[in-house]
Amino acid sequence: MDLMYTVSQRDALPILLPLLRASKRRGAQWTCFFTDSGVEALDSDELRHLLTCATQAVACEFSWQRYRKDTPCPIESGSQTNNSAMTAEARHLISL
Repeated sequence: MDLMYTVSQRDALPILLPLLRASKRRGAQWTCFFTDSGVEALDSDELRHLLTCATQAVACEFSWQRYRKDTPCPIESGSQTNNSAMTAEARHLISL
């Protein structure tokens, strides 16, 4: 895996979207893990569209329940175990 993005802040979107657009243009293989208030970024239509190009996109189920419990999660729900596995496979990590 070329890149892994870990999104843990709700205000990461202005940085994350351009990075994902560039990753898509370059044909990079990438994954995303959303945790803590970073799950709130998944409210973005553009982000959800870009995530269809990701090799894997996972939201921490506990964070989703904390911040968005009344709505269904638009991507795969997982845990910090998923985060660890994705991190182990990534060549480069980007934390936002």
